[in-house]
Amino acid sequence: MLKIAFNDYYIHSLPEGHRFPMVKYELLPKQLLLEGTVEEDAFFSPGIISKEQVLAIHHADYFQNLTELKLDRRAQRKTGFVHNEDLILREQIIMEGTRQCAEYALEHGVSMNIAGGTHHSFTDHGEGFCLLNDQAIAAQWLLDQNKASKILIIDLDVHQGNGTAEVFRNNANVFTFSMHGENNYPLKKETSDLDVPLPDGIKDNEYIYLLEQSLDRILKFFAPDFLFFQSGIDIIETDKLGRLGVSIEGCKQRDKIVLNLAKELNLPIVVSMGGGYSEEIKYIIEAHANTFRTAQHIFF
Repeated sequence: MLKIAFNDYYIHSLPEGHRFPMVKYELLPKQLLLEGTVEEDAFFSPGIISKEQVLAIHHADYFQNLTELKLDRRAQRKTGFVHNEDLILREQIIMEGTRQCAEYALEHGVSMNIAGGTHHSFTDHGEGFCLLNDQAIAAQWLLDQNKASKILIIDLDVHQGNGTAEVFRNNANVFTFSMHGENNYPLKKETSDLDVPLPDGIKDNEYIYLLEQSLDRILKFFAPDFLFFQSGIDIIETDKLGRLGVSIEGCKQRDKIVLNLAKELNLPIVVSMGGGYSEEIKYIIEAHANTFRTAQHIFF
C-alpha cells in the first residue's frame, strides 16, 4: 500500500501571508481521494521528530535557537518566515513525516510526504522557506540504523538543493544530485556530487535527455541501496518562479523515469513534494497529483 505523510499542521500553522500556494497541502489529499488514486488509510499523521535525529544533521545551537524562538530578525528573514511556535512545530512534524516515510519505503518500496523537500536548510541555518532538512535527517537516520549504506538523493526541484549539498559534502555514503535552473535561486550555488544546471526555457525533450543521461552516469559508479526524490513541480512552464519550459506531461514523464528506476532496481524510495508556484492552483495540484498517480501505478 502507498503510505503518505499528512498532518493538519501542514496547513493550519502557516503564517497568513504564506497560505497560497500552500493551500495545495489541503487540496492535494482531497484530489487524490476524490479521483480514487488512494483510499483514506493511505494517509498517516506523523508526530514530532526526535531531537536526537535532528542533531545528527543540524548544529545543536541552531536547533536550540530555532525551537526557543531566539533566532534574530536577519536569520528569520533568510528563511522567508516570521517564526512562531506553530511554524517550528510544523517543521518538526514534516521532518518526522519523511523519516517515517523511510520506514514505510523499506516495507512497501515507496512512500511519500505531501510536504517536505526542504533542501535549502543547511547544518547551521535555514534559507528559502526551509528550516530543517527533511531528506537529510531521514537519510542520516537510515545510515545510523544500518538500514541503508549508500543513498542517492535525486533533487529535481527547479532550485538547487544547496543545503543538502552542504550537509553531505564530506559523506561518501550519500550522493547528492541536483538538476536545477542555472539562473534561479540560490544565486550562490553549493557543490553537489553532481550538478546539472539548466538554461531558462528548456523544453521536455532536452530536459528528459539530460535526466536520463545523468542517472545513467551516476549509476555507473555509485550503487545506491536507497533513494530520495525531491519532486518539486516548479519546473513546469506555468510556474511563476521556475523560468523553465517543461510541460505538465513532461514533468509526469520525469516522475516515471525516477520511480521506474526505483522499481526496476528494487530500491526503496521516499518522495517529498518540494516547490510549485503556478499562478493557477489547478496546475499545481495536477502536476503534484501526477507524482502520486505514477507511484501508485508503478508500485501497486
